[in-house]
Amino acid sequence: MSYLKELQRNLFGGNTSNARQFGMIFTLAAIVLFFQIRTDGLTLTSGNLIALTQQYAYISILSIGMLMVIVAGHIDLSVGSVAAFTGIVVAKAVTEHDVPWPLGVLLGLVVGALIGAWQGFWVAYIGVPAFIVTLAGMLLFRGGNQYIGNADTVPVPEGFRNIGAGYLPEIGPDTGYNNPTLLLGLFICLVVVWRELRARQVRRQMEGAEPAPLWISIVRIAVMLVLVLFVTLRFAGGRVGTSFPVSGIILAVLAVAYSFYTRNTAGGRYIYAVGGNARAAELSGVKLKRVNFLVMMNMSVLAALAGMIFVARSAASGPQDGLSWELDAIAAVFIGGAAVSGGLGTISGSIVGGLVMAVLSNGLQLIGTGSDMVQIIKGLFLLAAVALDVYNKNQGRFSIIGTLSRPFRPAPAALPEGSQQDEKVTTAS
Repeated sequence: MSYLKELQRNLFGGNTSNARQFGMIFTLAAIVLFFQIRTDGLTLTSGNLIALTQQYAYISILSIGMLMVIVAGHIDLSVGSVAAFTGIVVAKAVTEHDVPWPLGVLLGLVVGALIGAWQGFWVAYIGVPAFIVTLAGMLLFRGGNQYIGNADTVPVPEGFRNIGAGYLPEIGPDTGYNNPTLLLGLFICLVVVWRELRARQVRRQMEGAEPAPLWISIVRIAVMLVLVLFVTLRFAGGRVGTSFPVSGIILAVLAVAYSFYTRNTAGGRYIYAVGGNARAAELSGVKLKRVNFLVMMNMSVLAALAGMIFVARSAASGPQDGLSWELDAIAAVFIGGAAVSGGLGTISGSIVGGLVMAVLSNGLQLIGTGSDMVQIIKGLFLLAAVALDVYNKNQGRFSIIGTLSRPFRPAPAALPEGSQQDEKVTTAS
């Protein structure tokens, strides 16, 4: 038993964050394997993986922003309506007012920033709870979408569609695969090797720390390289004219950038500090209002981007765009390990949580499950994830929502003055 624990610690890390992250990855792998068998291999075909990436990239983009909102201790119910409102504004601009589509994209981001500034102002400087502000925003911008679009669909030009329905181009010699996708996969493989070697070097330089055995690093690198090469060949070997989607590239860039920001910058650590203990963070010099304002504004900018990607893929903006997107984004964040009370969660966890929901929906559709049952099963899956978390809490293990019941518990007996300990500020893992 001790050998197995040591192996788990070396392979996956011994902290709670890694345990949650890899547990969700194993869940994702199990779901993929199940549907791969049930669909006779259709789940992992090139065409399905490409379609899956395009269909759910916008939800993963939303989950990145929603993760930061939830970590800061808030919630945003308006993201679907903001995405729909931005989509109709940009569609009208590029179609009826001849705005070049690159400027249309910039216009959409500006609209998202203005909406986010509006909502962030009420949350950060007026003190209205984000739940109320964004609930009002959900109604306001949904109505704005239908008012501007007159409840009709508005098509977008061909160039604009590339951000949602485009692929890496076909260039270079004829190899039977898409060459840019192959180069992208090769780059990711080099990054995997570099990160593992760098982690060993950093570990070796830490006083009193020893890196994992060399064979452990070799196993980790081998597993990752096999996975990356498999996925690369699938995306690169699709039918002619298709490859890795542009929307997937946008998602990957955002995931890397926001992961770096939340893990390696002061601004990212401030978000976790505010969510863990806002009062303690403020006393430590964190500008609480600025953090809350920027988190809300960032969410709306990403919602605007997600809305434009969806419109580009659909080739038109319509009155039904963005319906229930906020629920999918919130579910992805919670399944990925975030805490409702704030202060805990990772970008990578939210992406994995989004993939779990996407693969689940896609697999159920492939086996012919009706849309009503898809929603029921997704709801039950989310409930099961929460129930498992509660079970872990009752067993004395880590619980991502263990603090949810704190407001409803009786207050503990008061301790003598001077014996109380300050609540520990949760930081990014």
